[in-house]
Amino acid sequence: MGIINLSPDSFSGDGVSDVEVAVAQAQRMVAEGADILDVGGESTRPNPVPVSIDEEIKRVIPVIERLVAELAVPISVDTGKSEVARRALEAGAAMLNDQWGLKKDPGLAELAAENGVPVILMSNQRDKGGYDEGVQRDIALYEDVMAEITFSLRHSLELALRLGVPLENIILDPGIGFGKTWQQELEIIRRLGELKTLARPLLIGTSRKSFIKMVLDLPPDQRVEGTAATVAISIANGADIVRVHDVKQMVRVCRMSDAIVRSSQ
Repeated sequence: MGIINLSPDSFSGDGVSDVEVAVAQAQRMVAEGADILDVGGESTRPNPVPVSIDEEIKRVIPVIERLVAELAVPISVDTGKSEVARRALEAGAAMLNDQWGLKKDPGLAELAAENGVPVILMSNQRDKGGYDEGVQRDIALYEDVMAEITFSLRHSLELALRLGVPLENIILDPGIGFGKTWQQELEIIRRLGELKTLARPLLIGTSRKSFIKMVLDLPPDQRVEGTAATVAISIANGADIVRVHDVKQMVRVCRMSDAIVRSSQ
């Protein structure tokens, strides 16, 4: 999954605002081997500048319309707002990517059900509550990060099913970079296989993220090797989709990792 950031404050420094530049970036990613493109109009960095629904629609819809018309790969929209998702689906998007796992807007699941499209549900611990009334978590203090993530993802999965999303259309994401400590993020990759108990495909997004900086002390544009290590180990531990900025390099890592891990399948 190649990342198309349409937010100027993207943490990775690759945000674009011009439609033509975004389309060219997408074309290059597909040529390099991307299977899916994920288009987002609001930064997912910690404490981002809030983006209104109208502004997010203004950013993403023209790009999605062009990509759907010009490219054969499915387009995903990265948003936590059902109105943005609705407009994206009308423009031809084929997948929803909800960084809040339906905690903020369950309407995303209803849209996925109505339109028969897959939805990615992420475990996000940036707020300290929101799963159910009266239930609160603080991930930094929680004893077992994988137990917390499993709790979060199971809740999102069950909610999506109740709202009509078919089981086969649900993908889960443990949420690297969303309210965990950098040590916990290393642990998530190491223990990723434990999430296979949820019996859904796993997406992981480690690309250029700050936990790599904490290990290697490098800026975002120099984290490609660190990202490659996280991608290879994630695949070895059960990841089915990897969301990345550096498509050309990560496609090679994926193919080599698959040759080792999945060649017997």
